Amino acid sequence: MERKPRVVFICGRNAARSQMAEGFLRSLYGDSHEAASAGLMPYRVSRTAARVMAEAGIDISAHRSKAIGELPGGSWDVVVTLCDEAACAPRGLLPVAGRYIHVPFPDPAAFRGSDEEVLAAYRDVRDRIEAWVRHEFGPGN
Repeated sequence: MERKPRVVFICGRNAARSQMAEGFLRSLYGDSHEAASAGLMPYRVSRTAARVMAEAGIDISAHRSKAIGELPGGSWDVVVTLCDEAACAPRGLLPVAGRYIHVPFPDPAAFRGSDEEVLAAYRDVRDRIEAWVRHEFGPGN
């Protein structure tokens, strides 16, 4: 049996963007890819991120925010940084990988406004991440 490519998504806190990306890759392409996520300084998984992912039919409510050092051992095929903080981290802090990709998405936790405006911002980031995961890891890629 051929080994699945291993992909890890890294963000500053492993609270929203990296959790969403992991959730999408597992849900959409878990049969062909191994997915994980971690943060430079993990905090907790955002309840709002879990809420908007549930709206998309993906349950990340049981996910746990993890530090890079908690990732399974070995090298990764792809490390994807989703924020500038992670992209600017010294390479020695990131997992060893065959390929590094930086795709910056806005931090939805930084948005301010009414509850509906914040939810709209989370949904926008969620939808952007989903589109990127489909494009990058979908059939033919």
